Order: sequence, then C-alpha cells, then structure tokens
Amino acid sequence: MGRIVVGLSGGVDSSVAAALLVEQGYDVIGLTLWLMAGKGQCCSEGMVDAARICEQLAIPHEIVDMRQVFKGEIIDYLVGGYAAGITPLPCSQCNRMVKFGPMLTYARNTWQSDQIATGHYAQVSQDAVTGRYQLRRAVDRQKDQSYFLYTLTQEQLAAVQFPLGGHTKADTRAVAARLGLATATKPESQDLCLIEAHGSMQSFLDHYIAPTVGDIVDTAGRVLGQHTGVHHYTIGQRRGLGIAAAEPLYVVGLDARQNRVVVGTRPEALQASCTVRAINWVSQAAPTPPQEVQVQIRYQADPVIATLVPLGAGRASLLFAEPQFGVTPGQAAVWYADDLLLGGGLIEPQEP
Repeated sequence: MGRIVVGLSGGVDSSVAAALLVEQGYDVIGLTLWLMAGKGQCCSEGMVDAARICEQLAIPHEIVDMRQVFKGEIIDYLVGGYAAGITPLPCSQCNRMVKFGPMLTYARNTWQSDQIATGHYAQVSQDAVTGRYQLRRAVDRQKDQSYFLYTLTQEQLAAVQFPLGGHTKADTRAVAARLGLATATKPESQDLCLIEAHGSMQSFLDHYIAPTVGDIVDTAGRVLGQHTGVHHYTIGQRRGLGIAAAEPLYVVGLDARQNRVVVGTRPEALQASCTVRAINWVSQAAPTPPQEVQVQIRYQADPVIATLVPLGAGRASLLFAEPQFGVTPGQAAVWYADDLLLGGGLIEPQEP
C-alpha cells in the first residue's frame, strides 16, 4: 500500500479517514497544519485532538507551523477583499495554497511519499482515455465538499485520496464509534475557522478594518440610512440593514470607492449572467465553444443550468437559464456535468 500523509484537523472526519487507511494497510503519517492560535479545529484545540487520534492509531503525528503562510494567503486575502467590497471565499484558496500544496511538498521531502489524504467528502477518478484526473461529488450529497476543491491541480489530484468520498456522514460516525476514536462524539464544526477563532466574521474584520460611516442608498441613489463599513455587508443580505421600507430590501451592490451600500427589491437582486475569472479547469480541458453546464454559485446551493462562454485569459461568462438571486463577487462559481466537477472560478463584480 505504501506510505501516505493524512491531514488531521482534530475533527471526526479526518480521524476516520486516517483510521480507514490504517485498516487498509497503509503506513500512515498524521500531519496537522498549525494555521492560527486560539480555539477551533485549525488551532490549538484541534492539534490536541489530532495528537490523541494518532496515539490511538499508533501512527506518527507531525505539526507544521503554517501561521505565516496562512496570514499571507488567507487573512490578507480576506481583509483586502472585504475592504474592496467583495466577499472572498477563503476555503478554496486555503485548500490549494495552504493545505494540499504544502502537504504534498512535505510528504515528498520529509517522508518520500507521493500520497496524501484528507477527510473531505469528494471523490477522484481518472479518465481512461485522456489520463486526466477528475474530481467528483461525494456519495453523500448533503456533505459533498467538491465545491471547495475546484482549485486543486492535476498534480494534487493525482496524489490525493478522499477515504470518505464513498461514505455518508452516518457511516463516518459509525466507524468512529466502532473504533472508539476520541473524536467519535465531537460536535461538527459549523463555522469558518476564522469565525471559530474570533467569535464572528464581523469581529474578525473589525480587528483589521476600521469602521467608516457611509450611506445606504437605493438603486436610484436615494439615501435610506447609514452603515459603519461596507465590509459588514454581503450581496443578498436582508437582515441587519437598519432601514424601514414598504417592501423587503436586499443588498444588491457594495461600492467601496464611494463607501456606499446599495439596496434594492428582490427583482433588483436577480442577475441574468455573471463573469468569472481565475478559472481552474479540473476534469476537462478548457473548451473553445460555449458549453451548457450545471453551475453552483455558493456552497450547498442547488445547481442551475447555465451556458458557459469562454472569454480567454482564464475568464468566462455564465448566462443563467433563469435569473439568479445573490450572485456574489468574490465567491466561487463551480460548474458540473452531473457529479463530475468540470471547473470553477471567482465571480467578478459587475460594471456599475
């Protein structure tokens, strides 16, 4: 079976992934990336639980300090995005730049292994004709995390295993209970690691971005109220606007340059299309003609039909079959053919 390095966060999913690989006969090395100080699965608490699991499984446990990399690739990326009026998606960036890339380098340089694994719910296959590695949804569609993995490269997909891809969450809990793992009854993390560490996204952002009072305006430019910073808002938001109106209003635009939050009715919050940049083609090469795809514009959103029109230079237009609500600049649009993840990219802000 050979040697494999398994990323351990201290949660039940990565614990079971490591345990399953031990049962299969792999020489397993547990690796925890230290991303930040504080509470949460990416922090001190997670490292302790990961160490306990490695002790139970009788495998080595290594900790690599990635705090500076995490700050440069994720914290600075997030803060810069929110300050510019977009809502960045840190998990995909983190997977490629902080987790999978460094994990593979560590496995090769320290343990002479070309194999890594994580507890993500996703599946990898290989096209028998082209040899291209393909990313597929997990069997458990409610837990599927392929959306966050669209940035992975062919080199990374060739090296990675997802032992939980063919399991349901109930299966995972059952395996953990059967093996008596220390994390078997550990609650599932519901929040982004930064929220776990800071208490809320607003608290995290306020640590880096000074509040600046500005106007909340409607789509005609009429002032309806005031805000304390565009970084406190996201497209599609309805609650917490602090303004009274005859009908529900939603955030439809964030103008960081003029420090304005633009609100509108639900019809005004719909978009017929969007442009995507920084595209990573995963299970297929970049197409030349337009292509019909099933696109997901946020995690756990239902896929919708769209026509993808390549624009060159890593960009494309997505023309939705029906207008979509809450198309958010900075978030990922990821497109599929049934369970096969074809590619994805970052949604660009609309032209004013």
